[in-house]
Amino acid sequence: MKIPASSPQDTTNNNNNTNSTDSNQLSMDEHVMRSMDWDSIMKELELDDDSAPNSLKPGFTTTTEPLYSVDSNLPGFPDQIQPSDFESSDVYTGHNQTTGYGFNSLDNVDNGGFDFIEDLIRVVDCVESDELQLAQVILSRLHQRLRSPVGRPLQRAAFYFKEALGSLLTGSNRNQNRLSSWSEIVQKIRAIKEFSGISPIPLFSHFTANQAILDSLSSQSSSPFVHVVDFEIGFGGQYASLMREIAEKSVSGGFLRVTAVVAEECAVETRLVKENLTQFAAEMKIRFQIEFVLMKTFEMLSFKAIRFVEGERTVVLISPAIFRRLSGITNFVNNLRRVSPKVVVFVDSEGWTEIAGSGSFRREFDSALEFYTMVLESLDAAAPPGDLVKKIVESFVLRPKISAAVETAADRRHAGEMTWREAFCAAGMRPIQLSQFADFQAECLLEKAQVRGFHVAKRQGELVLCWHGRALVATSAWRF
Repeated sequence: MKIPASSPQDTTNNNNNTNSTDSNQLSMDEHVMRSMDWDSIMKELELDDDSAPNSLKPGFTTTTEPLYSVDSNLPGFPDQIQPSDFESSDVYTGHNQTTGYGFNSLDNVDNGGFDFIEDLIRVVDCVESDELQLAQVILSRLHQRLRSPVGRPLQRAAFYFKEALGSLLTGSNRNQNRLSSWSEIVQKIRAIKEFSGISPIPLFSHFTANQAILDSLSSQSSSPFVHVVDFEIGFGGQYASLMREIAEKSVSGGFLRVTAVVAEECAVETRLVKENLTQFAAEMKIRFQIEFVLMKTFEMLSFKAIRFVEGERTVVLISPAIFRRLSGITNFVNNLRRVSPKVVVFVDSEGWTEIAGSGSFRREFDSALEFYTMVLESLDAAAPPGDLVKKIVESFVLRPKISAAVETAADRRHAGEMTWREAFCAAGMRPIQLSQFADFQAECLLEKAQVRGFHVAKRQGELVLCWHGRALVATSAWRF
């Protein structure tokens, strides 16, 4: 339920309706290339290995301070992050002998075929029928055959899914609410940066979401105050380009407020995000606020946990991550309706469009296995075999997503509820066409990436990044 205004930051109602004229200050090519420059974003946020001035300070503590506080002596990152910074236990080693892609081109697997996939599916069937002892037996056999994530994409995907099933059966994927260490944060940042450097997937997700937000703000005369409710903020790097756009398009400099719903274990990251985004906003001369709401709090209170201010334009940015945590999509959407956001932007980079709500563990597992195999194929096309960067991306970006996908599919195997799209439509939401500029940005991104196999498509109001016809990212905008 929407909370009444407590204290609006300003009540001036200047009609900042100069977006169309301000956008001509830059040529379109320069505008697009700048919004896709991840290196500059990282430097602006002081997350770039070359620009970070200080080394990490081991005395930094996080457990005794509230989530919203910011340490004034927030440590920086190492001057250089080298491959040696990644422990051998964190990044799997082994020569990657990838020479081809696809489900129909495997060889040199123990028995030369797909039987390890059949064993994976048998484990899934056993979990679905609660034959957990038999599942453990089959999984033990798989451990002997899939010892490390090497080989072609399907083999590596099978390894990660095998590990996820093992964690599911032993319960080791539960109770992971520990704070991230500085070493883990550095590794995650490096992995995200490298992923953005070799694949168009992360940047496509970011700039399509940003453009959908900007499109909603440029329509009609309204408040210059923008409030983004973000359910997967990550390290916040995507907000650098959004802030720049808001600063350029607003006569008075603009005002951006972000409420990020975060997991309990992300306390250290939130301190870093708040410090860096606040500093960048000051450089852009825009007014900026950021608040964090714990996921557990949101699970109990829903949108009542978020402060809304009268006169703001509210934008809600969601991804499958929030649906993994909540017991039902329908309740979330119904509560969202009471907030009356200007636009809801849904970015699906996990292949949920076709499977969520199926109520079948096996169906969701099969679809997720195929999806992440395609992602690994695209990585192989962008990076050479055995490349350390690729291994870092797999270990710190893709592996956690695969683990979460398997856990979610298992938790929801008896649910059989509506898909997110069905829930949106049932609540009275309608899709909004993304702008032609978003299309243009997407094409420029692929031209810059120069990785054969990617293409952009439109589907049911979504702007979709495809790999050989398979959707890897789908961004859509919705309105009540």
